[in-house]
Amino acid sequence: MRAAGLFAAFLLAVLSLSHAGAQSPGPTDALPADIPERGLWLSEGHDGLFSIQPCGHALCGQLIGMTYEGEMPKDVWGRSQCGIRMLTDFVPIEDRKWQGHILDPRTGRVYQARIWVSQPNVLKLRGFVLGMPLLGETQTWSRYAGPPVGPQCKLPKDVH
Repeated sequence: MRAAGLFAAFLLAVLSLSHAGAQSPGPTDALPADIPERGLWLSEGHDGLFSIQPCGHALCGQLIGMTYEGEMPKDVWGRSQCGIRMLTDFVPIEDRKWQGHILDPRTGRVYQARIWVSQPNVLKLRGFVLGMPLLGETQTWSRYAGPPVGPQCKLPKDVH
């Protein structure tokens, strides 16, 4: 629950828009294979692991690992947060950045966001409101090369 809680706290502290829904994956031949944002990324608090991959003409990100105790954290609709697509519709914009949407699974709200690789193995994610990146906050994620995720999306305890 900690991964979802910290991530949701970030989103709730910065943003407040209504839910727009997630997109279905499409063909992966629309984007080049050498996209630096593609791969496994550990959230800033090291409590969530995301897989960012092409989905049609965009990039999408799925929560594939998290830190929690007890039962698997659920989204606002009562479904497991494991495997939920939280990053959708990221398309290239200026300065090697991608813009799309990010879902807060605890509230069902979807916010605008940008992602970009600022240096090797460092991804920046900026969530914002009203189409204004100045009204937002940036997190720093790191590329994940750690051990496999455990059963039921549990991140290994020694992830740093």
